[in-house]
Amino acid sequence: MKLSTLLKDVETLNAYEDVEVERVTDNNKDNLVNALYVCIDGNRVDGHSLAKSAVESGAVAVLTSIDLGIANQVIVKNTRQAYAKISANFYENPAKKLKLIGVTGTNGKTSTAFFIKGILEILSKKCGIIGTIKNDTGESEQNAVLTTPEPMKLHKLFKQMADNGCEYCVMEVSSQGLHQERVCGLHFQGAVLTNITPEHLDYHGNMQNYIDAKLRLFNMAKFACINIDDDNVKSIKDKISCSISTVSAIYNEADYTAKNIVCTENGVKYEFVGMDCIGRIEIKIPGRFTVYNSLCAVAVLINMGFSIDDISNACKNLDYIKGRAEIIKTPRNFTVMIDYAHTPDGLESVLRSVREFTKGRVITVFGCGGDRDKSKRAEMGRIAGDLSDLAVVTSDNPRTENPILIINDILYGMEKSKSRIAVIENRHQAIEFALSKARKGDLVLLAGKGHEMYQIIGNEKKPFDERKIVKDYFNKF
Repeated sequence: MKLSTLLKDVETLNAYEDVEVERVTDNNKDNLVNALYVCIDGNRVDGHSLAKSAVESGAVAVLTSIDLGIANQVIVKNTRQAYAKISANFYENPAKKLKLIGVTGTNGKTSTAFFIKGILEILSKKCGIIGTIKNDTGESEQNAVLTTPEPMKLHKLFKQMADNGCEYCVMEVSSQGLHQERVCGLHFQGAVLTNITPEHLDYHGNMQNYIDAKLRLFNMAKFACINIDDDNVKSIKDKISCSISTVSAIYNEADYTAKNIVCTENGVKYEFVGMDCIGRIEIKIPGRFTVYNSLCAVAVLINMGFSIDDISNACKNLDYIKGRAEIIKTPRNFTVMIDYAHTPDGLESVLRSVREFTKGRVITVFGCGGDRDKSKRAEMGRIAGDLSDLAVVTSDNPRTENPILIINDILYGMEKSKSRIAVIENRHQAIEFALSKARKGDLVLLAGKGHEMYQIIGNEKKPFDERKIVKDYFNKF
């Protein structure tokens, strides 16, 4: 493909030779022969410092934001924005063939996205998905590395979806993905804001920067569905630039509300009441958060022209989502749930939800990730201590941090806890300990790992499947 074709709709600041380009990359370790190398100023390495070696390795052009004085450089104001547009051009703008639905928020992105996809497919609409658990292009599934992929990967997925006959694509849009311009140039038919609570502050620096990153999505959307029961969302409502539909389980003034909510260990039921429509929603996934996530999903699809009757019928057939309030069947008379809750708000939400239907005690196994925001550790400890009968503090993904130091940060928030606390660094042993303490009517919550099938210790991903650990434990007897 000609370099000029790749640079369509990209403002360039200098003259360049219109060479033939075979590939585009921002990774200097990729095959750079006949490539356009994109200089990205990353968290650890500034790609501009590697431009000269990229040319020596075969790159025929370099995209840069500064004059590097090298052969066939293309200077632009913002290489991240340009990279996203170039990636779209490389794959001939496949996203324009899809109806995009974006979902952002601190918690609930994955569940909301899967609800939307599931309802669409039950209604015979082919839909791809991009997100935390997996990328599904309509014919094949791939493990996800990033919630919102880098531009070349993202547009390759769009092309596969379009080639596979997908009409829709629902994608989780992370704050980092928005800040790093990975979705620059896209147009979303609809966008969802589930909630906003402190997260990724180690990356964004402060809460305002985090919120500002989330708001970028709504500059690219035709309409938005937002959850105004979340105070942070309600406070930034006026900053959202596109048309808005509000959802709530509290406020009658919302455009769409959930009434007469019933939560059990088998799922949720509620009346969906909206503008000129009313329907009965039943979903076989427990937790009050399921009400909010499904409420957002239903509201989006109503806005896109689907009937409440068709949607409500589809909701009854939705499958569980891996690692999201996932119930693990056991031969005992207590419940085991696996959930991805890894933020203070997420952990509090799931614990308050299971409290609504658990007849016995709530036993929580949880930890916090290493090399990530330390400020949430004590708060998660406080929440687990306040809302559990037994809190088992253990490792999550310690990465390069000392697991004991992470646990000590968590315990700092549990000094006034009234619940019983156990500390078992080894997560496998911690799970078995929790299972050994469970009695009739209890619920054992394994929080933090969710869909993940690994544990990151040091710089190594080690296989770690909580479902298998539970199954193997009961096979001993």
